[in-house]
Amino acid sequence: MDDARSGYLEAYAVESVFERGATERSGLVGPAAVYAGAGVATLLAALLPRVLGRAPISMPMVFLAVGAVAFAVVEPLPDPDPTRHGSVTVHLTELCVIISLMGAGLALNRPFGLRRWATTWRLLGITMPLSMLAVGLLGWGALGFGLASSLLLAAVLAPTDPVLAGEVQVAEPAEHPDDHGEDEARFALTSEAGLNDGLAFPFTYAAVAVSVVGAAPSAWLPQWLAVDVAWRLACGVLVGLLTGWALRKLFFAAPSEKLRLAEHAEGFVALAATFLAYGLTELAEGYGFVAVFVCACTIRAGERSHGYHRVLHQYVEQVERMLTVLIIFLLGGAAVTGLLAGTGWRDVLVALVVLLVVRPVAGLIALARGRTGPRERAVISFFGVRGVGSLFYVAYAVQAGHFADQDRIWRVVALVVIGSIILHGITATPAIGFLDRLRVRAARDRHGDPDEAPRTPV
Repeated sequence: MDDARSGYLEAYAVESVFERGATERSGLVGPAAVYAGAGVATLLAALLPRVLGRAPISMPMVFLAVGAVAFAVVEPLPDPDPTRHGSVTVHLTELCVIISLMGAGLALNRPFGLRRWATTWRLLGITMPLSMLAVGLLGWGALGFGLASSLLLAAVLAPTDPVLAGEVQVAEPAEHPDDHGEDEARFALTSEAGLNDGLAFPFTYAAVAVSVVGAAPSAWLPQWLAVDVAWRLACGVLVGLLTGWALRKLFFAAPSEKLRLAEHAEGFVALAATFLAYGLTELAEGYGFVAVFVCACTIRAGERSHGYHRVLHQYVEQVERMLTVLIIFLLGGAAVTGLLAGTGWRDVLVALVVLLVVRPVAGLIALARGRTGPRERAVISFFGVRGVGSLFYVAYAVQAGHFADQDRIWRVVALVVIGSIILHGITATPAIGFLDRLRVRAARDRHGDPDEAPRTPV
């Protein structure tokens, strides 16, 4: 027995040596290094938001840089190019977006209403269409795209992002039921990002349809209006409402205390709500993004003072942060390993115009004479953060359609997302901090009470 065991251990040791030698010769990073790297990344994801504090540096900025350096220095890491791994890109970004939409909906303290959400409707009804029109014209005029590619570029860059905009969004559910006075800037950017991710889908479908059947409206417009606009949007809203209502009853009003999950502080149930709303809606051929956000808002509307909302939100936020770290790390790697190869000055110029001109101007037009103050309007208009949602839409569309310019579309979208991470990451904390100080000062001057600051336009 001892001889057999000794022989086995010796053979195992020799095999391990050969395996390590093969790994070293091929230059591949072994599983142990991957686990160690994942551990470091996870720890940094927990520490960085606290360590960075009020510094003008965001967590996505750090991991974008880390990804770029890692893929440029460590040879070779797995290929991070999203154009070669479209299916993986679609599902990874899809998962990140739906989880972030649940978090955004749970964080909103303001009850739903046409007047209460007036700024949101302006952003969705005016800013989003104007931005799409401008981006589409840039694709056609500046980049030389055809109709399908121009429409896709406009649709892909239409949604603002609930994933990368943490610094300019509502932080978490409020403790008190009457504390729904989020400042207008944070509320508007959070609610806009929660809804326009789903509203960009009809236009993505339109671009896919044009790329497949041609530009003649008779070939695609009737079905697009009936199915992709009317049915899918209505289905998303309806399933989201019903799912949110049923889960809200289960969480807070189940007949048995054992089933009343709000009494047991099970945060991972937020994932169940996310996947249930999304899955049921997609099975019914509706827009799952819309359903998830509506479901989250419906859950939030019940028992507003209950601490379970914060438990759900904190769990979702942690999962979202992990996924964001992975996606932005891979984006940084893709940027230095070929995704941006062939980038020309027109591509860079269009990306800058989208970030610095299109969104700010469209936002200011929409918010003119609204309930926001001039400085709030400037901040809301400027922080049209682009991110993981845009990556999802372009990955989805190029798989479903036939776009002659898909490589260039990927380059422009990647430039816009990377530019947004850097530009908005540097400016978000100082800008929001400046607004907060102005609100406190204005509230003291007008009401004598700094607690009125969130409701005070500046």
